[in-house]
Amino acid sequence: MYRLEVSRSSHRQVGRLPTQIRERVNRVIAGLAENSRPPGAKKLTAREGYRIRMGDYRILYQIDDEAKVVTIYRVRSRGDAYQA
Repeated sequence: MYRLEVSRSSHRQVGRLPTQIRERVNRVIAGLAENSRPPGAKKLTAREGYRIRMGDYRILYQIDDEAKVVTIYRVRSRGDAYQA
């Protein structure tokens, strides 16, 4: 079981999503505590971390296996998710 950490900016990004999408995103994020690398999660190549695709949105996160922590650092539409 992993502990979840959601950055302040990610928390705000989720809060701005439409209600139905927000509920789906929250379920996916909660599921990362059970399985930090679920089916469909891909390792990022340009930076460290993983991503989960959810329709037109992306959830970007990092995993610390030693500390058993999953840190969500970005939740955005696919066009904005990978920009610095």
